[in-house]
Amino acid sequence: MAHREKRSWPPGPRGHWLKGNTRAYEADRIGFLRRCHRDYGDVFSYNKHTLFVIDPALTHEALIRTGEAFVTELAPFDTQQDFDLATAHAASWMSDRRAAWPGLNRTAAAATDDLTVAILDTVIADGAGRDVDVLSTMRTLTARMISEYCFGADSAGVPDLLHETVRATRPLAESSHEFPAWLPLPRTRRFFDTSRRLAETLTGKVQMRRAAKPDSHRNDLLGFLLAAEPAPPVNTVASTLHSILMGGHGVPAAALTSLVWELARRPALVADLRSEANGPTDGGTPLAEAVVRETLRLYPPVWLMTRTASRTTTLGDWSLSPGDDVLLNPYLIHRDPRWWPRPDEFDPTRWLNGRPAPGPTYLPFGAGPRVCLGSALTMRQLTLTTSRLASLFTIESPNATSVSLEFIDRLAPTHLKARFLPTG
Repeated sequence: MAHREKRSWPPGPRGHWLKGNTRAYEADRIGFLRRCHRDYGDVFSYNKHTLFVIDPALTHEALIRTGEAFVTELAPFDTQQDFDLATAHAASWMSDRRAAWPGLNRTAAAATDDLTVAILDTVIADGAGRDVDVLSTMRTLTARMISEYCFGADSAGVPDLLHETVRATRPLAESSHEFPAWLPLPRTRRFFDTSRRLAETLTGKVQMRRAAKPDSHRNDLLGFLLAAEPAPPVNTVASTLHSILMGGHGVPAAALTSLVWELARRPALVADLRSEANGPTDGGTPLAEAVVRETLRLYPPVWLMTRTASRTTTLGDWSLSPGDDVLLNPYLIHRDPRWWPRPDEFDPTRWLNGRPAPGPTYLPFGAGPRVCLGSALTMRQLTLTTSRLASLFTIESPNATSVSLEFIDRLAPTHLKARFLPTG
């Protein structure tokens, strides 16, 4: 698409004459961004059509204006950049979100505590007492949690498809190069095959439930969506469930991996969480919630968000043309000493006693009209899981001090191993 000459464009590294900044960025993504932030400020260019934003106010502006001047990141291989269609899809999704929200709010999330505990106990028991790959274990856990939340007893096959989708998408996230969909690369075929099978499976489950007798509609999210008046189209329900399943799988799994990483290195904190869990039940779990919030601050799973200008517009002092990408970085915002005292220190007490985040600087679930639909459910599941792990297990890790964070797709410590030793 042709781009008009910009009135202004932020400074940034020139990079290689042919490859630009791709090689430097892929060699050390967060290191590259830190250096650019230091050298060029809160807004800097990556190339002539892509800029990074590490300013909280401008980040909020871009998120709030999603659907009006910006669209979310286009799907892999969606190179046509039909922004009218993308904007129409965004408007339709906002309507679908409003319909689904009562099935995902705090009250609905709290009603599934027993389900969360049962799945957690089963998954951890499968590997208790031996070293396990934490991210794989947590993906198994969250895939089952969100699948059963959505489909109840009809969830068979969905967790495995979620795992396959993650594996098929990862090679695309690892590379900054885009290849055309017609190129017969194995990773391209695998991505389209997995996407097709997941879509067909979800559509089939929706159709089967709708065709069943009314009294067979179960107390799960699918049942809630099908009970709406007027009855939504099958493809709308399937699409809504697809978005919730993907968000409710990868983000919580990455967050739980980072939580286990911290707990394995902080036995005193585990002891405090255990005391809280074994204390009066009416006191809630404020420490467990604070631990979750602090983990999401230091290790936001969605560490990088993309918005694409859908029309000629501005963001702060910068002019944008249709197709220009704006990359928003919660990770660096969450660790900026201008907004956070001792920004690189893990300190859950900063969240106790109802302390709020300093201004618009806390973005683990995004912000604006497209803030994560499942944020209440995710916070509930993460807090309950943290409390239960600390109360029932001693967590040991043979490599917690040597692993590092992986800045590719969902942010999490890479190759973390741990064993969960029952305390009873």
